[in-house]
Amino acid sequence: MEHLILRDLDIENLKDISVYEKHGGYGAFRKAVKELTPDQVTDAVKASGLRGRGGAGFPAGVKWSFLPKGVFPRYLVVNADESEPGTFKDRQIMERNAHQVIEGIAIASYAIQCNHAFIYIRGEFPYAADCLERAIVEAEQRGYLGANIFETNYQLQITVHRGAGAYICGEETALLESMEGKLGQPRVKPPFPASVGLYNKPTVINNVETLANVPAIIERGAEWYAKIGTPKSTGPKVFCLSGHVNRPGNYEAAFGSISFRDLIYDLGGGIRGNKKLKAILPAGASGPMVSPLVNPEVLDVKLDYEALAPFGSTLGSASVIVMDEDTCIVWAAKKMTHFFKNESCGKCTPCREGTYWLLKMLERIDDGVGTSADIDLLTNVATQIQGRTLCPLGDFATSPVMGSVKLFRDEYERHIQEHGCWARGK
Repeated sequence: MEHLILRDLDIENLKDISVYEKHGGYGAFRKAVKELTPDQVTDAVKASGLRGRGGAGFPAGVKWSFLPKGVFPRYLVVNADESEPGTFKDRQIMERNAHQVIEGIAIASYAIQCNHAFIYIRGEFPYAADCLERAIVEAEQRGYLGANIFETNYQLQITVHRGAGAYICGEETALLESMEGKLGQPRVKPPFPASVGLYNKPTVINNVETLANVPAIIERGAEWYAKIGTPKSTGPKVFCLSGHVNRPGNYEAAFGSISFRDLIYDLGGGIRGNKKLKAILPAGASGPMVSPLVNPEVLDVKLDYEALAPFGSTLGSASVIVMDEDTCIVWAAKKMTHFFKNESCGKCTPCREGTYWLLKMLERIDDGVGTSADIDLLTNVATQIQGRTLCPLGDFATSPVMGSVKLFRDEYERHIQEHGCWARGK
């Protein structure tokens, strides 16, 4: 299929506004403002079936419609805090196709009647932030932003807000707290951001890739977009492929059109060194791993938001990390748990204390001084975290443990029996 999101792969210098305009840029925004009402734009996005690409997969148009009627001002906040291990799609979109992001923001802002949108971008993305800021200036100079857009009464300002690089700020309410100058910690919900968001006003929060889909929906129509992908997961998806593959990178494909086998062996060029595939992390560190050694059929399931549920996992943001036959699963679980322990904001006791003890037990097992009881204790501690925290980070932190013990318990037992890691000598 043609690239709808990674259009920079087909069009040279797409980040320049003149090139973007030459290929239809800002035509969808013009159509929205001049020909459609805000509600009609929202209805089109609903009808398209566009779901959030940040990981949760919630219908974007439905989220827009949650804002209470008649309460102003209201805000659109773009979640560009791409911090999930193995995820790097938003970075490419912002650096190479920034104007499509800006146009998507502008259309969404018009739909929810917002006059000031914010992009919360990860602090480690200075070049991407520069690209966005340059695109905003160019759009203002062309009259796409500012006052009296397209000779109407609609006006819009977009501000880039640089974060300090905290995983927790990818959670939408922690992001809002950070934007307001507070500690990046999740809020108690309800109330939800749709009613009490940024500066206590109604707020919509969308991911970068989600908004990059919007111009095509308005330009070509919701019916056209809905025919791409599957009935429940419409449109294209950017899959981030990394780990032990020959060609890591971002690959765009329609939902339901490719499998892990297609992604890893065809697009990714196979496993490095012609080794065997051992395990896959479908959603970075936050989703339970799957393994063709345990479930061979997982390799050929066509990927969409529902496809991995039978295997006890989720597609999330489609940050696919591949692990070969020489990977020590206990070591991998320890590294991921170390990440979650460091990134826990500390607000919730189960997450703050639980991640600490999960890491301690994994270190003990990996160092060869663990006992068989530690394996059951690991899963017990993980279970005590699940469903008891203010945000999903706590649940995400249990995925490396629960997934690895479920699929590779024998490897944990081998560490205990042999008093250390079998793979360290390789």
